Amino acid sequence: MSVTPPTDSDLEVFARIATTAPAIAELVANFAQREHLPGLAYGVVAAGRLVYGGGAGKADLAANTPADDSTLFRIASMTKSFIAVAILQLRDAGLLALDDPAARYIPQLASLAYPTGDSPVVTVRHLLSMAPGWPEDNPWGDRQLALEDEAFSKLLSNGVTFAAAPDVHYEYSNLGYMILGRIVGQVAGMPLQAYVRERILCPLGMTASGWNVDELSDQVVAKGYRYVGGELVEEALALARSAGDAAAFGGLYASVRELAQWVALFLAAWPPRDGEEGPVLRRSSLREMQRCANPRLPLINRTVGAPQHYEVGGYGYGLFASLTSDFGRFVGHAGGLPGFGSHMVWLPDYDVGVVTLANVTYAPAVPIAMQILRQVVAQAQLTPRRVRPAAALVKAQARTIRLLDQWDDALADELVAANFFLDEPRARWQSRLEALRSQHGALRVDGDIEVTNPLRGVWKMAGAQGWCRVTITLAPTVPPRVQYLNIESIFPPGAEMQTALEALLAATATPSLRAVTKIFSAACDRRGVLAHLRIVNALYGACTLERILGGDGVLRTVARVRSTRGPLEVEVTLDRRTAKLISAEFRRVG
Repeated sequence: MSVTPPTDSDLEVFARIATTAPAIAELVANFAQREHLPGLAYGVVAAGRLVYGGGAGKADLAANTPADDSTLFRIASMTKSFIAVAILQLRDAGLLALDDPAARYIPQLASLAYPTGDSPVVTVRHLLSMAPGWPEDNPWGDRQLALEDEAFSKLLSNGVTFAAAPDVHYEYSNLGYMILGRIVGQVAGMPLQAYVRERILCPLGMTASGWNVDELSDQVVAKGYRYVGGELVEEALALARSAGDAAAFGGLYASVRELAQWVALFLAAWPPRDGEEGPVLRRSSLREMQRCANPRLPLINRTVGAPQHYEVGGYGYGLFASLTSDFGRFVGHAGGLPGFGSHMVWLPDYDVGVVTLANVTYAPAVPIAMQILRQVVAQAQLTPRRVRPAAALVKAQARTIRLLDQWDDALADELVAANFFLDEPRARWQSRLEALRSQHGALRVDGDIEVTNPLRGVWKMAGAQGWCRVTITLAPTVPPRVQYLNIESIFPPGAEMQTALEALLAATATPSLRAVTKIFSAACDRRGVLAHLRIVNALYGACTLERILGGDGVLRTVARVRSTRGPLEVEVTLDRRTAKLISAEFRRVG
């Protein structure tokens, strides 16, 4: 696999991530000891390469062989992502379609007894996205690694029991990926394991990885263990031979060092761009794998005393893909077999990922991978990749700024889309902009444009009194013109608002009914306010003012506030007659 030379920005991020290595090594060692893991290997990936890796404990207890980032472990269900890449390679080559019935390639599936008369037939896409309607099969599936092809054919001839109609809900299916493995072999005209080796592993430089121990004689291969009566014993299945197509669900061996290439492949698909494609799969198909195709129930952290965290998403193609409240896009896959546990996880918008591999049955590789990822992001102060504005947005911003400074009909007609003056008349816009100049004085750009979409941006314009927050969105026309313009006029808090806001934030340290009575008007629900402040105190502790975000400074103010447990926003309204607050609402940021 060719590696793009690092940019200056990459090198700077590398340097920051590299500084986290000692802390992560200590974290891993402590985790392995606490969880009684025989061996644990790990690595951190960024900008196309392994930044650093290492290990704790032993790959082989009897031989006293240490585990490190070059040790080969069975990666279990992480193998599914390789099978999904193989399927999409064949799809992109025009050799199959994802909505083809699976029975087109596997004749034994033609006689499936579906659970309802209106069930759709199982397709390749259903198998990829864990939607065939078959029951979750982890304990059973784990014992199918050594299933010979003839025995697999017989198993399929006996039929498959459905838990639900296809394409109704998410249900993890190892069997589905065993069948996908067979489809790869049938369509490609070569054994599955040879296909993965020749078309995926070798082009990526993953030449040490493989399906069976007897193919890996020159490599250090971790032995798998399980606990029996509190003692570690070798797991008999751990080194079982991957006999045929059925091993597609979890049979590969790989090291952290080589899996770094795998994670880098998926990270390199972001953001969409021009340029040469990689040697294995085009970037659009890699991104397709990393999008939720089959949702599952949201995951919400309800730990008392901790800020709420949510994760929504489900299964893509061979990967779990979610959106999270703290990291945005979040992709990965865990693996577990008798003798092994593994996890790979990455953040496409941050261009960073983590791999962890361990050699005890169903090892807790997921929590340590997440601890590493969170600590690296925090300690290296990583931030999401900035969205770059389209040239049309930059041009529209410049014209909008000119129009705010002085109205010009010709300029306005060049700037806005056909809907603009139908939604709000031209004369009203002229009056609004005159009022803004009267209230704020001359406005000048203060800071860079914030881009949430290449055709949508927000920026600040400061005046002699207060400032404005300007938002524009361009239409999907050629050329793209402004379909939406919003100008929020903002003033700093006046003396009464400032006093009330400071008193409110002081009350977050020790909420009491007495404090609430002093700060809030009798017209509001003071006991309800007290309950709200107590929740803020329990989750975040004392809060202090960071900056003003919005409001007229007299009756309404929105502010960003700091706490030891993360940022918040608070919106307050003031009763000018009594100089007391009418309402206050704290909101978590993100």
